[in-house]
Amino acid sequence: MSGAPALLAHGVGGRQDLPITLGQLVVAAALTLVVTFVALGVLWREPRLDRDATGGRPVPEWLARIVDAPAFRAAVRGLGLLAAAWFCVGLLAGPDTADNPTAGALYVLLWVGLVPVSLLFGPVWRAVNPLRTVHLLGALAVRRDPERGLRELPPGVGLWPAAGTLLGFVWLELVAPDRATLPVIGVWLAGYAVLMLAGAALFGAGWFDRADPFEVYSALVGRLAPIGRADDGVLVWRNPLDGIAGLRPRPGLVAVVIVLLGSTMFDSLSNAPAWLRFSQENGLPPAVTGTAGLAVVIGVVAVAYLAAVTAAARIGQPGGPAPADGAVSTEGAGSVRRAPGEIAHSIVPIAVGYVVAHYYSLLILEGQRTIALLSDPLDTGANWLGTAGWQPHTGLVTPSGVASLQITVIILGHLLGTLLAHDRALYLFPRARAVAGQLPLLALMVAYTVAGLLLLYAG
Repeated sequence: MSGAPALLAHGVGGRQDLPITLGQLVVAAALTLVVTFVALGVLWREPRLDRDATGGRPVPEWLARIVDAPAFRAAVRGLGLLAAAWFCVGLLAGPDTADNPTAGALYVLLWVGLVPVSLLFGPVWRAVNPLRTVHLLGALAVRRDPERGLRELPPGVGLWPAAGTLLGFVWLELVAPDRATLPVIGVWLAGYAVLMLAGAALFGAGWFDRADPFEVYSALVGRLAPIGRADDGVLVWRNPLDGIAGLRPRPGLVAVVIVLLGSTMFDSLSNAPAWLRFSQENGLPPAVTGTAGLAVVIGVVAVAYLAAVTAAARIGQPGGPAPADGAVSTEGAGSVRRAPGEIAHSIVPIAVGYVVAHYYSLLILEGQRTIALLSDPLDTGANWLGTAGWQPHTGLVTPSGVASLQITVIILGHLLGTLLAHDRALYLFPRARAVAGQLPLLALMVAYTVAGLLLLYAG
C-alpha cells in the first residue's frame, strides 16, 4: 500500500524540541524518581490502596440503569458489529492504496485509540468486541450457554494465550513485511478471527478474556479508569490507583505487561538512525533483523524486571517469621515465586506512559486522516459518513508541545509505577524491611525511565 511510510512514522517532537538538554532531562527524571522514593518511604508507611477492589462511590442511579440496561448493551454490540462490517468493506473491496483506511483503522484508531478510550471508560473492547458478539449470536442460535464450551479451560492457562496473541500483533505492527498492505492485514485478521471463535466454541466466552489481544489490552488499561465495578458488580467512581491495585496475579500476566512495554520500547529503537543504518547494512532481510530486535528488547525488559523483583523479594522477606511490629502478611506475602505477579500491576502505567508518548502525534494526525477516509472506503468519491472533507487539525501537535507531553507522561508513568510498587511492598514485606526491599525496584524504574527517554529521543 503506497503511503505506508507516512502511517508508520510515529513521532513529531524530537531532541531539538526539548526544553532542556537530553542529559539534563535524564538526570532530572532519575532524581525525581529517587526523591519520590524517599518521600514515599517517609510519608507512606501503611498500605492505602484498595487491593481487593471493594471501594468506590456508586455512580448516579440513572447512569447505572443506562449502562446496565440490556438494550444499551445490545446497542453497543450492534455498533461494534456495524463498525467491523464497515471496516471489512475497505479490507475486502477497497483499493490497495494510501487512500484505503484499513491500516489506519487497525493500527491507529483501534490499537492506539483503545488507550485513551479505555483510560476514560474502562474495558470498552469487551463491550464492543464484534467477535464476542458473533460468538454470542451463534450460541443463541444453537441454544447453548455462551459461557459454556465443549470443555473447561484449565485455570493454569491464565493470560498466556493473550501474551502470545499480543506478541503476534506487535510483530505484525512493527516487523512484518508490507504490514500496511491489505493482503498482510487480511491474513492476520483472518487467523485472529478463526483462533478467537474456535477457542470460544471450545472453551466458552471466557476465552476472549484470556486470549483476545485487544480485549486484554483494553482491560489492563481500563484498570486506570475513574469508573469501574466493585467486586459486587456495582458501577462506581473510584481512585484509578485503586483500580490498578486490584489487578490480581494470574499466570501469564507478567508476560502480557512485558510484551506491551518491550514492544513500545522496540518501536522507539526501530526509528533511531543507528538502528535504521544497522538494519540496512547487516545484509539480513529487514524482517529477520526486526524480529530479532523485538525479541531482544522484550527479553532485556523481562530479565531486568524479573531480576529486580526477585532481588526485592529476597531482601524484603528473609527467612523466618515477620517481626511483630504490625507488619502486613497476606497470601504467602513476600514469596519469591509470587513476587513478579504481585508487582506486575506497577508496569501498566509505565507502559501506558510510553504508548501515549510515542503514539500521541500519530493518533491525532493519522487518526483524523483515517476518519476522513472511512467515509468512502471504496474510494468512489462518495461521502457516506460526512467526514470525507476533513482536513487534519494540527493545533494539538506542535514539536515543542509533543516533546513536553512525552516527558510528562513518561515520568508520570514511572512515578505511578513507583507508588504502586511501594504500596504493594507494604502488603508483601515486613514493614521493617519494605523500603530496603524496594531498592532494586527503584533501580528498575530509573533504568526503564533512562532507557525510555534515550530511545524516544535517540534521533
